[in-house]
Amino acid sequence: MFKMVFLSVSYYIFLAAAVMVYYLLPLRFRWLALLAASMAFYVRLSHGRKLFFAMVLFSYAMGLFLYYMRKNRAEKRREEGGPRAPERLLFAAAVCAVAAPLVVTKNGNFILQFFLNRPGRSFIIPLGLSFYTLQMIAYLADIFTGRIEPEKNPLHYMLFISFFPQTIQGPIPRFGDLGRQLLTGRRFDEAGFTRGLLLIGWGFFLKMMIADKAAVVVNAVFDHSAMYAGFVVFAAGALYSLQLYADFMACVSMARGAAALFGVQLAENFNHPYLALSVKEFWQRWHISLSSWLRDYIYIPLGGNRKGRMRRYINLALTFAVSGVWHGAGYKYLFWGLFHAAYQIGEEITAPVRDRLCRLLGISGDSLLRTVLRRAATLFPVMAAWIVFRADSLREGLRMLFSMVSVWNPWILFDDTLLRLGLEWKEWAVLLISSWVLLRASLLKERRGLELWDWLMRQHILFRWFCYLGAAVAVFVFGTYGFGFDAQAFIYGGF
Repeated sequence: MFKMVFLSVSYYIFLAAAVMVYYLLPLRFRWLALLAASMAFYVRLSHGRKLFFAMVLFSYAMGLFLYYMRKNRAEKRREEGGPRAPERLLFAAAVCAVAAPLVVTKNGNFILQFFLNRPGRSFIIPLGLSFYTLQMIAYLADIFTGRIEPEKNPLHYMLFISFFPQTIQGPIPRFGDLGRQLLTGRRFDEAGFTRGLLLIGWGFFLKMMIADKAAVVVNAVFDHSAMYAGFVVFAAGALYSLQLYADFMACVSMARGAAALFGVQLAENFNHPYLALSVKEFWQRWHISLSSWLRDYIYIPLGGNRKGRMRRYINLALTFAVSGVWHGAGYKYLFWGLFHAAYQIGEEITAPVRDRLCRLLGISGDSLLRTVLRRAATLFPVMAAWIVFRADSLREGLRMLFSMVSVWNPWILFDDTLLRLGLEWKEWAVLLISSWVLLRASLLKERRGLELWDWLMRQHILFRWFCYLGAAVAVFVFGTYGFGFDAQAFIYGGF
């Protein structure tokens, strides 16, 4: 079966062919090359083609209906005004219809088994459903609120929904940001094209050198979690936090790099979240397109922070509950979302006490010690939530957390225990060095506002090519390959 995935040779042959055709066509026809490539990509890769096209046509038609209802009302009353009851009903019905396939396929069995006491059924989630569902809802909501006008050409709208670099795992674009970029033919730009290749290479580095090496230990511990406790669980939790970040950032970097080859700029989805000083800031840096979607289409419509503190806390909890349900079915995902909401609420409530305690201890707000303490107080609960997220069930995740704090065995960090979890010392060395490179790149952006690839493009050509070739050889030689390795298993592909 022909599979075009971010780590397969066939994908890059397909990508190269699409880029070649794109730049050979006249500017006004180049969007057709993107549409044809996106359709070929989706049709060959996904089993949910009929559902996808039905949802595209439905959301396109609903967008037009909402717009013309709003326009007719405004013309009759000669004023914009707020939406009337028929518009609200149509919008609510459209959103429910668009969200229904995602709710059924992702949460159907959970609802049947735990709420209706019925046997589960086999649901196959179509490729990209979680992401293009949110795109469609945002598109309808922006039309409903008057932020944008609908796309009149159904093929233009289909291209926006199906643009192949981001359809699998995001980021989640808005029509106002991405739509015009796709339809306006982009001229070849050498610097942008080179930056796209570097982003793809960076994705390979993150995936092969960090994520898939960390996954070996993570899988060994979480797949046999009853055998481990204490610092082994702590090490596995820390590595899973690293694995998830590197894995997800890898696929987004590859998506952004592929889009940049066509002159299209996809939004940045991560801003070095593990450097955050609070859980609230973490969510401003992590999966930015999802976080902003939840803010704009769940939190703010619920009332945001406009109706008092208690209402704001409820809105925050509901928003993160939606985030948990979006990630998967089961109590552990709901717990994971509500845990983040509760911790943010706790951070806000205890902020005056923590500030006063630091003043009493003589720790200034901008001191290195205060920064280290704040980052530790952010990273540990985020890691604890990731442990529950990765565990087989909520009960098992909570058991692992309890064992982590109740069993004292720090010696496993210094004997050969970690070497018996699937990685030899040489692979551990590769993982640690690669993680250090990621950290340095993050600090370069945090302190100087400069991306690693932008810095690299400023250097002498000989130095650049030395780095390019050295990085390619390092990934090829030291990356995680071999028997049992699944190059298609991006973590967020499951969401």
